[in-house]
Amino acid sequence: MQTTQLGRTGLQITRLGAGLAEIGLSQTEDPVARAGQVLGAALDAGINFLDTAPCYGISEELIGKTVAHRRDDYVLATKCGHVVGDWQGEEWTRATLEHSIDRSLRLMQTDHIDLLQLHSCAVDTLEKGEVIDVLQQARDAGKVRFLGYSGDNAAARWAVDSGHFDTLQTSFNLVDQRALTTGLLATAKAKGMGIIVKRPIANGAWGATQAPSPYSAEYFRRAEAMRADGQVSGAPIDRILLAMAFTFAHPEVDTAIVGTQNTAHMLSNIDMIVRRPHIDPWALEDLHGRFAARGKDWTQQI
Repeated sequence: MQTTQLGRTGLQITRLGAGLAEIGLSQTEDPVARAGQVLGAALDAGINFLDTAPCYGISEELIGKTVAHRRDDYVLATKCGHVVGDWQGEEWTRATLEHSIDRSLRLMQTDHIDLLQLHSCAVDTLEKGEVIDVLQQARDAGKVRFLGYSGDNAAARWAVDSGHFDTLQTSFNLVDQRALTTGLLATAKAKGMGIIVKRPIANGAWGATQAPSPYSAEYFRRAEAMRADGQVSGAPIDRILLAMAFTFAHPEVDTAIVGTQNTAHMLSNIDMIVRRPHIDPWALEDLHGRFAARGKDWTQQI
């Protein structure tokens, strides 16, 4: 699978990463077996970037139980900031972040986190500076290699402008183009930040007959509005391939994370990326134009 350098971190990561929210929140009878199948298949097929978070159910625990013995095969990214587990503190405090970091290391059975990201805190939290201090101290202690911010809109802009972070994880897809139109992606790239795109296929909303989930309802509404202008000439027929091709058509994107608890879906996504999804320039321009015409008030989805 094609790899790229994640900004100034120097980390070589695959263009497609595995997001672990769905695995961690799975209600299957044997989540360990399911996670082992999906993650094993992903690693075997070449994916080397795993992105999780303490609040993604038991995802960190599942990493520890299924692929910790393959630690050299993947770059590990997680997040912090929220109250998790048996912790009784308040979110975005020093004590809460320190507890979260140590808990993540223990659950994932590793001695270091390659990329630790603040998980969508607001601008006022960033401005206070305490959360950034905690991340920097964790890096200095060897628990963390690089620091990132995961979030959108004004907080993402603050994080990029601050110069404190090595990476930005933010929402970007064919119905959520604000990161492009506001120059957020371009500014982050110019500063040498690695760019990780979340929701690259718009939660499967484009071309769906109904919202795939309550979580994707807004994306489905946007997709229906943009599709009202007719077929996108020159676009891939497969709706997931179209969404993938749109996201990867933008050179600012280093990697895009897609989550699934289905091994077949994981392998299908990998196959798309291996074949390097293509979208004709005029189709790309058409999608940019449809968003510009209809999405003036559409902010990034958090």
